[in-house]
Amino acid sequence: MDFLRDLAFGTHVGPFPMIALVGFVTYALILTTATLALGKRWNKLLRRVPLKVHRRMGILAILLATLHLLMGVSAYV
Repeated sequence: MDFLRDLAFGTHVGPFPMIALVGFVTYALILTTATLALGKRWNKLLRRVPLKVHRRMGILAILLATLHLLMGVSAYV
């Protein structure tokens, strides 16, 4: 857990610690995945995107959210 704590709060990219950046990227990925799914109804260009792209984006979002969770929990353990 020390590795995750040092990674989360010891590594800074600009003014933000790594845990904040992983959180921002996860939120943006979840928002993009949802927009992709909802946008297929209204945009003909998005209808051509295969379902496996949406599925892979969802899996990546779950993995990043799990990493974000583990970084946050490591601060208290």
